[in-house]
Amino acid sequence: MSEPFGLPTGSLTVLALIAANPGCAQVQLAARAGITGPSLVGIVAELEQRGLLTRQRDSADRRRNLVVLTAEGQALMEALFSQVTQIEASVRAALAPDEMVQLTALLDRAIAALGADHAT
Repeated sequence: MSEPFGLPTGSLTVLALIAANPGCAQVQLAARAGITGPSLVGIVAELEQRGLLTRQRDSADRRRNLVVLTAEGQALMEALFSQVTQIEASVRAALAPDEMVQLTALLDRAIAALGADHAT
């Protein structure tokens, strides 16, 4: 979803997590996004370079960077979610509510299994 905007894969996830957890540390962000620290650093650097987020040193622990969306980052995230909602509409229309629940549960299990595979 991020590629048409010229953003690295995973950018929407990172933007959404920062919006939901403003001022979170990059280490926490990587864990919540399910990506490695080095992968996150690349995404965050690209987003910062584009003016979509800022990094600030944690005053309590100078080794940590805290990340916050800029107004431009918030606007882009909202535009991306609008496109995702439009794309999902056809899937939601094709499935009954109980099928959507089942699909979501299956996708959650698959994501958890992938996370477990990468943890070992």
